[in-house]
Amino acid sequence: MQTIKAAVCHRFGAPLTIEDIRLRAPEMGEVEVTLDAVAICHSDISYAEGAWGGSLPAVYGHEAAGVISAVGPGVEGVAPGDSVVVTLIRACGSCPSCAGGAPTICETHYDGDKGPITTAEGGTLHQAMACGAFAEKVVVAQSQVVRIASDVPKEAACLVACGVITGVGAVVNAARLRAGQDVVVVGAGGVGLNAIQGARIAGARRIVAVDLSAEKLEIAAEFGATGGVLATEPKPWRAVRAALGGRGADAVIVTVGAIPAYDQAPRFLGPGGKVIMVGMPHVGASATYEPVVLAALGQGMIGSKMGDVVIQRDIPWMMDLYAQGRLELDALISGRWRLDQINDAIADTKTGAARRNVILLGQSARQG
Repeated sequence: MQTIKAAVCHRFGAPLTIEDIRLRAPEMGEVEVTLDAVAICHSDISYAEGAWGGSLPAVYGHEAAGVISAVGPGVEGVAPGDSVVVTLIRACGSCPSCAGGAPTICETHYDGDKGPITTAEGGTLHQAMACGAFAEKVVVAQSQVVRIASDVPKEAACLVACGVITGVGAVVNAARLRAGQDVVVVGAGGVGLNAIQGARIAGARRIVAVDLSAEKLEIAAEFGATGGVLATEPKPWRAVRAALGGRGADAVIVTVGAIPAYDQAPRFLGPGGKVIMVGMPHVGASATYEPVVLAALGQGMIGSKMGDVVIQRDIPWMMDLYAQGRLELDALISGRWRLDQINDAIADTKTGAARRNVILLGQSARQG
C-alpha cells in the first residue's frame, strides 16, 4: 500500500476534501497510472451532488491522462513509462455487449467499494466510475487505458477520455452521420462543442447549435457551427429549420441533461431523422413527446453512452486528428487548477461558462 493525495466526497453536495488515501498495487490485468491531468466533467459534479446516488465516501474523476508507473501480472501491450489516456470504460471483453462491439455498455458489474483505494485508516472508499481520478494516482484495468505519444500535452489528452469521445462519437458512431447531412447540437458546452467538431469532421452540410447563452453560440461557431439559435426563443425549432434551409435535421445531438432540451429535441428533426440522447438528466426526471409524429415520419430516439466508442480504435484516430490540427483540444481548456483548488474549479464549471476545467497534478502542476 502507498499513500497518495485525493479529493474525497464525504457528503453529497458538500465540498470535496483533500486528504491522504491508500492505494494498493495493481493486480492481475491492472495498471497503475501516475496522473498529470484530470478534467472536471459535469457527470462528476452530478455524482457529487447525489443526482444518481452511489456509495460514500468516494473519489470521483474520470477524464485523466498520465504515465504508467507499475503494471500487474498478465498486462501486455503497455509498460511503465508509457503515456496513456485513462477512461471509465472498463470492458470485460466477453459479455454479450463487449463481444458485440459495444464495450461502453459492458454488462460485467464492477463494485467500486472493493476497488484499489481505501481511507487512510483502511476503511471503505468508493472508486467512482471505476476511476477515482481526482487523485495523484489510479489503479485501473488495462482495458481502460490507451497509449498515446509521450509528447502530447496531458492536459489536452485527458479531455479525450470522456468529453471528446462522447461528443465526436455521438455523431460518428451513434448517429452514423453521412457527408452532406444536417445536424443540430443542443448544448454548446464541453460535449456539445465536440459534437460540433464531430459533425464538421464527418462532412455535415449545416451544423446548428442551440443553447441558452449567446456567448456559447459564438464559441460554437469557432468550432464549426454554421448557425446558432437561442433556446430561449418562443419556438426555437422554427429558427432551427430556417437555419437549415427549411427542413429539419437528420440528427439532433442532445448533450445536456435538461428536460426542456429533451422535450424540444424531436421538433428539430426532419423526416427520417434521429435524436441522439447523450446528456443525462437526474434520476426520476421525465420528458414528453408525441410518438405518433415519430412513427409517421420514420424518426427515432437513440441513447448513446460515451459516444459508443471502442477506445483502442477511436482514441488513436482522434489523437491523430489532433496532431493534424483537425480536432481542437487546447481551445477546450477554460482553466488550469491545482488539486487543492478543485472546489473552486467545480464552482467555476457550475456557472456554465467553462468549456473544461483541468486539474494539473505532479510535474504538470509544478510546470503550470
